[in-house]
Amino acid sequence: MLFLNLFRESFYFALTALRVNKLRTILSLLGVTIGIFAIISVFTAVDSLEKKLRDSVASLGDNVIFVQKWPWTFGSDYPWWKYINRPQASPAEAEMIQRRGKSAEAVAFEVSSRHTVQYESTMIENVDVHGVSHDYEKVSNFEMEEGRYFVESESAGGRAVAIIGSSVAEALFPRQDALGKDIKLFGRKVSVIGVFKKQGESIIGNSTDSEVLLPINFMRGFIDTKKESENPQIMVKAREGISNVQLKDELTGLMRSARKLKPSVEENFALNETSLISNGFDGLFGIVGFAGWFIGGFSILVGGFGIANIMFVSVRERTNQIGIQKSLGARNYFILAQFLLESVILCVLGGLIGLLFVFIGIVIADKGLDISLSLSTANIILSMTISVLIGIISGFIPAYSASQLDPVEAIRMN
Repeated sequence: MLFLNLFRESFYFALTALRVNKLRTILSLLGVTIGIFAIISVFTAVDSLEKKLRDSVASLGDNVIFVQKWPWTFGSDYPWWKYINRPQASPAEAEMIQRRGKSAEAVAFEVSSRHTVQYESTMIENVDVHGVSHDYEKVSNFEMEEGRYFVESESAGGRAVAIIGSSVAEALFPRQDALGKDIKLFGRKVSVIGVFKKQGESIIGNSTDSEVLLPINFMRGFIDTKKESENPQIMVKAREGISNVQLKDELTGLMRSARKLKPSVEENFALNETSLISNGFDGLFGIVGFAGWFIGGFSILVGGFGIANIMFVSVRERTNQIGIQKSLGARNYFILAQFLLESVILCVLGGLIGLLFVFIGIVIADKGLDISLSLSTANIILSMTISVLIGIISGFIPAYSASQLDPVEAIRMN
């Protein structure tokens, strides 16, 4: 009951300060409001971007190793001259890994390039066309909206069949079913047997929405699978219970053997995994987060001084009242808690206003700019925690000075 009475009185005094000195209080709260808005808006944008990135990376498979020419590394110190003359991954190497590998559950070879796709008089240029071996379904995460994946005879025989993305289907067949229709690709008629489920945009560009998937044995009749512009790669998925480290060790041995590399010779291939992408962006997200703290920190610092100023004025205006309370038996800790709680309430009000502005910004971004953002519970808790801490820090000295007043001297003061 004592705490409830104390909270009620402190809340009443905080509202009185807002009502009696509206301009002064609002200007003081503005610093806290801007600081919370700056920090939480940056964190909200970073969290949403990071989630979208990690979801895109996760769609590649966290237990899949990519055998490629170029390693996935970040930074300005990239020794491209070491990698430019490396050979490309080949279908023969994929077959060797599938035949000799003990740690791999599935192995797929893939090439990709951009081509024009046509249905009757409708044409789409620069469509991502992928040629894949049969086990691609096992190593890649995708869902079918309708239709089916290639059967083994279609993959092995290089049949003219395709699975198309939702965006391609909408563009070519706006008012009709895509299944069974013949599209034109490489000057050949290709039958549509499936449509991918809509994924939405991907930060790393691996969405199936604008893709066309073909059997590699069909596509290799029109392209050179060893050509770098066709982006050849081998995708290897680890067996259950096999770590990426174990799989990479085995792949290193198999690839060195296939390319007849002596023990003293450096590998002429790269074994990439999705964690390299995530780790590469961690530093960027850290820098952006620090910028949010840096910008918002100055605003909160100014707001903290403003709250401290309000509390000093409040102590001076209520000195006589403090003296009466102490003469009636109020302890020092009661006076301290009363003013400290008032400071915290003022800062929390500023923080709530800052959160309101963040929410309004999210709604505007979602409706007006078509940018998907969300205010997480963690960021709400963070904003309230910062507000409470600023309230305690800003209000402690004024509250402590009020608690140490001599009751007799305090009653005499006007």
